[in-house]
Amino acid sequence: MTTQQQEWNIKERGETCQGCSKPFGDEEPFFSRLDFGAEGYTRRDYCTVCWTDAARRGALSSWKSIFKVPPPPAPEPLQKETAESLLRKLMESEDPAKLNTIYILAVMLERKRLLVEQDVQVREDGVKVRVYEHRKTGETFIVKDPGLKLSELTSVQEEVVAMLGGGANGDPGGDPMPVQESPAPPENETTSHAGP
Repeated sequence: MTTQQQEWNIKERGETCQGCSKPFGDEEPFFSRLDFGAEGYTRRDYCTVCWTDAARRGALSSWKSIFKVPPPPAPEPLQKETAESLLRKLMESEDPAKLNTIYILAVMLERKRLLVEQDVQVREDGVKVRVYEHRKTGETFIVKDPGLKLSELTSVQEEVVAMLGGGANGDPGGDPMPVQESPAPPENETTSHAGP
């Protein structure tokens, strides 16, 4: 796994419990754990019965969520880029030059309540990594925090607006989302440990 892959990544939510293999039901509470090893970040999801002391022991991070069955995808004609589709595209590109843009997009989507910050990890090298969960799909987005200064935010926001076709929400004329240096605290239960 490359350094870039460790700095940002998307981990899909499991459809079944890691412990008993039972499929999760709609609106069912479940628990997730995130670990970091030789293969990079790994995610495991557990039902409330299987979320035992042994299941959570040694987790880098863990949190509780509600499983929501995603709606069937609607057919989408050619549309302007959205903040979410742009974030996914940039994360897949693994271009280190887009680190600031990826971070700003993640914060924008957190402000729009599409992503929820579940944890903040500080690695041994001092790098801060933010762990977000997608409210609808349950995917985990792992995003390196570049530590942008306020003086750098305007140029990055302008780049994001230009990439979205003139509006921060993908619509021409949309207003850019205000970005603060410290995103809002997570809403769900979170357990943090020192990062790898």
